[in-house]
Parts: sequence; structure tokens; C-alpha cells
Amino acid sequence: MADHYEVLGVSRDATEEQIKKAYRKLARELHPDVNPEPEAQERFKLVTHAYEVLIDVEQRRNYDLGGSNPFGGGANFGFGDIFDTFFGGGQRGPRSRQQRGEDALLRIDLTLREAVFGVSKSIDIETAVLCEACEGSCCQPGTDLRTCDVCGGLGQISRQVRSLLGNVMTSAPCNSCKGFGQVVESPCVSCRGQGRVRATRSLDLNIPGGVEDGLRLQLSGQGEVGFAGGPSGDIYLDIRVREDEFFSRSGDDLTCVLTVPMHEAALGCQVSIETFDGKVDIAIAPGAQSGDQITVKGKGSHRLRHQGRGDLLVSLEVTTPHKLDGKQKELLRQLAKLRKGDEPGLKKHSHGHFGKRR
Repeated sequence: MADHYEVLGVSRDATEEQIKKAYRKLARELHPDVNPEPEAQERFKLVTHAYEVLIDVEQRRNYDLGGSNPFGGGANFGFGDIFDTFFGGGQRGPRSRQQRGEDALLRIDLTLREAVFGVSKSIDIETAVLCEACEGSCCQPGTDLRTCDVCGGLGQISRQVRSLLGNVMTSAPCNSCKGFGQVVESPCVSCRGQGRVRATRSLDLNIPGGVEDGLRLQLSGQGEVGFAGGPSGDIYLDIRVREDEFFSRSGDDLTCVLTVPMHEAALGCQVSIETFDGKVDIAIAPGAQSGDQITVKGKGSHRLRHQGRGDLLVSLEVTTPHKLDGKQKELLRQLAKLRKGDEPGLKKHSHGHFGKRR
């Protein structure tokens, strides 16, 4: 491809003003409205492309490096660049206009019951969805993408560079089509040529039983639609479990505390408690003490990655009455007389086997 400086008819050290002046002069001569000849139109495209490269400071710097360095690169030129330059490595053909959508993080608040058994929820989220007008093409309905006139749909511009090793062909993304190989002549009005729009949509969630507070679930392909109708990103659900009034979670088990009046603990009793599974009968043995634990099998949380459920662990808390009438006090005095051996005293430490040896 012809050298950009030669196309504009300026020297390599031309100033920005000189480049602009040269382009304006050629544009007045070659513009299709002035000169309808096909040859003039093709030359006008080359002149325009050369101007766009040289008027941009960064692009001009890269272009100049490619022309002056024997390897077509700057000081950081490496072996991979040499291989790409001489053996045609790097990107081949136009790059895809479609891009993957962004991921999203959502916080979901659950009750302990919902976390134990799982729950289905439907929530509304604001996100990027496919544009219905253009169906992701980015073009106004009735129009289509046009092959880039500058690169001929290749997405890259190749040019010959003189180096110490001889003439070398280098390539760079086409500035006219940004490397896509195609140009959106009439962008979709609805999405402004993005292929997607912001909208509120309903998201159905099926949260499995056994999730815990702080767990993060991934919903593949449920995030934002990508640019130009590209693949959707993912949604991550940050699980938050609210505290329950009566029950707590310990792994796959549920725990609770059952208060038992002193006389019921002494004599033993049958108690019915309300759980997440409905009413459950619990037998309290005579002489039950505070801290005793009763296990109800299979009434805990569903296991997230395994079959079955954990257990319900019921801890007993024996309560002492603090408001007694005269008759109740007398009955307790009579009981105290009958149990003279039950007196307050210090409890010895239990040191275990090694403590006894010492």
C-alpha cells in the first residue's frame, strides 16, 4: 500500500497544519460531489484514510515507528513481533463485532426456612437486553452492514516497509472500520447502533435447599447481553440468610433451645414443639438437666451437595420459678426436707486420666 505521506504529498516531518492543508486541497479536488470519476473516488478514500492516521498523534507515532524501525516496531519489539512481521502471525481477518456481556452480582435475602428447603423466586432486574428492532445487527431495520471500502472487508491494512532486511509487509487494524471489516452506515435508532438496550426483565431463580449465608451461586448466561448481540455474561447471586427467631444453623443441622420448668425436668414429660416441618413430639427424660441435648433425626437442613438432611438438635434449659405463692413455697420446703442430701456445694474439676495421675 502506498505510503501515507506520499498519498498526501507531504514530507515525513510535516506539521499538523501542513497535513490539514494538504488534505483540504486534495479533498476539494477528489470529493465525489466535485469529481465523480471512479478513479478519483478511490483516491479520495486513500487520501482520507492517510489523513485519519497522520492527524492522530498516537497513530502517526506508531506508523512512523513501523516505517523507520527495521523490524516495524519500537524499542520493546520482541521475538513474537519479529515472527508476526516476517511469517504473517497475529490476527487474521476482521475481528468480530460481537462482544461478551458484563457479569452482574445480585444480593438475595432469604429466611432460614427458605435456605433450608430451597425456594423459587422471580425478581425484576435492570440489564442490557437484545434490541428487538435490529435483533443485534446494530443497523436500522431495512439496512445492512457495508463492506469497508478501505480494507475491502479484511479489517486490516497491509503496507510495504523498507527495512535493513529488505522490503517487509506489515499490517494494522483498519482505522476506517476499526478492524471489523464492515461499516454500519445507518445505525439503529432504537439502540443507537449498540445492538442492545437497557430494560427491566424478570429473572426466575430456583435456589436449592441447603444454601448458607455468604454462599455465591453462578447463573451462566443470565447476565447482560453483549455489544452487537454478543453472548450474555453471568449473574452471581450473593446469598444472605436472615436470623430466625427460634432456630439457628450449624452445618447441615438446625439448633434450638427448649425451656423446661424445673418440676417437668425432674419428673419427665412429653413436649410438642413447632418446627419447620410442623409439630414434633419430644420426650424429656426424668431428671433432665440444663445443657442436655435431644437429637431429632432428619429434621435439619437439606444437604446442598449430598442427599438427605441434617438433624434438629434441641438443647434443654431448665428454668427455676421465681414467683411463688404461699402454698407453692410450703410444698418446696417439704420437698427440701425430704431431700436433705441435696445441698449447695462446690463442684470439683474433672481433670481426666492425666489429671488423676498427677
